[in-house]
Amino acid sequence: LVLICISFCLHCLIYKVHELSFWASFTVPFPERLINIPPPARLVNNFFQKFRGFFRIQNNVVEMGYTTHMFDFASKKPGLSMAAISETFSGCEDFECRGILPGLDDGAGIYVCWVDGLADGTAISEDILRPLTESCRTDAPTEKLLLELLERGGVYSSTVRRRTEPCDVVTDLLAGFCCLISDAAALALSFEVRSKATRSISSPSVEKSIKGGKDAFVETLRVNTSLVRRKLRTPELHLAQTVVGRRSGTSVAVMYLEGIAKDGLPEEVLRRIDGIDIDGLLSAGDLEEYIVDSPRSPFPQLLHTERPDTFAMHLLDGRVGILVDGLPLGFVLPGGLAAFMRVPEDSADHFLVASMLTLLRWAALFLSLCLPAAFVAISMYHQEMLPVKLLLSMTAAKQFVPFGVAAEVIAMLLSFELLQEAGLRLPDPVGQTASIIGALIVGQSAVEAKVVSPIAVIVVALAGICGYVMPSRDLGAALRLCRLIFVLAAVLMGLYGLMAALALLILHLSTLESFGAPYTAPFTDREGPGALTGLIKRPNSSDKFRSPHLAGRNKRRQK
Repeated sequence: LVLICISFCLHCLIYKVHELSFWASFTVPFPERLINIPPPARLVNNFFQKFRGFFRIQNNVVEMGYTTHMFDFASKKPGLSMAAISETFSGCEDFECRGILPGLDDGAGIYVCWVDGLADGTAISEDILRPLTESCRTDAPTEKLLLELLERGGVYSSTVRRRTEPCDVVTDLLAGFCCLISDAAALALSFEVRSKATRSISSPSVEKSIKGGKDAFVETLRVNTSLVRRKLRTPELHLAQTVVGRRSGTSVAVMYLEGIAKDGLPEEVLRRIDGIDIDGLLSAGDLEEYIVDSPRSPFPQLLHTERPDTFAMHLLDGRVGILVDGLPLGFVLPGGLAAFMRVPEDSADHFLVASMLTLLRWAALFLSLCLPAAFVAISMYHQEMLPVKLLLSMTAAKQFVPFGVAAEVIAMLLSFELLQEAGLRLPDPVGQTASIIGALIVGQSAVEAKVVSPIAVIVVALAGICGYVMPSRDLGAALRLCRLIFVLAAVLMGLYGLMAALALLILHLSTLESFGAPYTAPFTDREGPGALTGLIKRPNSSDKFRSPHLAGRNKRRQK
């Protein structure tokens, strides 16, 4: 009873450091702010901590300075030690660690640890372990002084980082660093010895280069940033780096040209990237869906490229680029519809040739989107619009086909999608064979068996070929989805349904924005060069200013 009374009185004394009511101090506060504790109260707290088993006082501590009991005023984080690092990597067979006696002298040693496969074993042996055994480089009375000597050039490494927290050491080890850990000094030094076992730079496989560079991005972030800097050798090319993914820890680099990119745009991009809270950033969709303005829209809002020269061209236009470690792609924003219809070779061709090819792409976009739906609408509701000879030819070919026009076209569109997916998913030789067999043998057999009419096969095949003209695969996928919707609208209402669907599509595109830039620019610009810049290419000598939607303070491209 006496002990209980003493505990009650001491509780009343210690309670003054809490910002709660008297009775609330007996419960678990949330959150309870920890303030400066006077020495008498700290002594009492230490006494009860020492004998908490006798008084049955729970020891529950919340991190970040919050306490859950009146006697848990302070929580001591575990210091940096080899035991803490080994416990973190317990169950990881590729984690390597060994103790070293610096200079081969008796005394306290240090630990050398690394992750096999991420770090280069040869570099560790030659640049770190060998200098550690030389007494002239490790002549220090204490481990702390020894680490200071190693930090100042005792080992052969271009990058060194001083670490005092276990989490920082773990991050460095998983990034390909070799760490020297001293338990006595509670200090670690991280040296960069990344493994060079990466894929070499090769030619682009998707974006074919005729007059441009023959190099393409790889899966290593620092190699990709170096490829961009070789194209733009200027200190105005800024690079900001962050980490995304609670489990993957993927490095993401944001690159832009100071003064050319709009003020505030790089910061906004970094803010959206830092707001991504997922387990791993392993694919392009993990990044794109979280940072675009309209993630529910099927139309792409980020430009993708595997060519460093194309990436550099977009940066010169005032855009911001994103490079992700592990992805051989570069993301560029803001993205607009006109930008998706351009190819890198347009800048290398004569402006008349480039203009003709650009107009051809726009015509292919319109045919790929509207041709099947127009065929269905005219065949079902508006036969009087067809010439007599063409109508008679279509009637003769359709005479013995048991299915309607709508069923034919929809079935052919779905079959075309199946053939395309089969060609993409199978290995290259097998995929090409499957596509040829499906297009020739199955299509010809279906026509001869009177299952589909020849005109339906021609219309669907022509729409599919026009879809392949699209420079962006993501834009082509969005067009295929809209094409099927247009066909369904034409089945219901004929040309009126097609026009209504087209109007809704234009309305949807006009409402989209990509980081403040209109998606339909320059077609909807009231000021500036006008809509023709999205359809044709002007001579280089006349193209003196950047787009007003992209340029920052430096709007002039050339004098």
